[in-house]
Amino acid sequence: MIAERDPSFPFITISPQCPEDSFWNAEQDGLMALVDEIIANYNVDPDRLYLTGLSMGGYGTWHLAAEYPGRFAAIAPICGGGNPNRINELIGTPTWAFHGAKDDVVPIAESKKMVDVLRANDGNVSFTIYPEMNHNSWTETYDNPELYTWFLGHSLTLRK
Repeated sequence: MIAERDPSFPFITISPQCPEDSFWNAEQDGLMALVDEIIANYNVDPDRLYLTGLSMGGYGTWHLAAEYPGRFAAIAPICGGGNPNRINELIGTPTWAFHGAKDDVVPIAESKKMVDVLRANDGNVSFTIYPEMNHNSWTETYDNPELYTWFLGHSLTLRK
């Protein structure tokens, strides 16, 4: 949506949809093959790969970042959750999580447990809670230019 509104949007955006009756953890090999294909065929800086997703894609964001630590310069999971036992793989990844406080589809506790465990382990994490928002916290998140400035402030080269 933003790329359509702003032709100067400085990102290549890939928005895959999870197949029906599947979950992102079952699709991770295909996702990474897609990322690798885009890197091979387009002008992509591999040190500036950013990962974000909403709802089930928020879960996928946490999962994929843990499965491929050091591959993404920063992640922004939205109204999702993950396995806090995998937090060690995420500690070095700048993370900005988002969730609506009144979410009745994915409880805010799902994001909060990940953020709390990251914070307890000195992870680089921010957490934005929209106090009056239900499940659709992605519209406000993706409409916020600060997210894209924040993404661009991170690269794997800067972390080394």
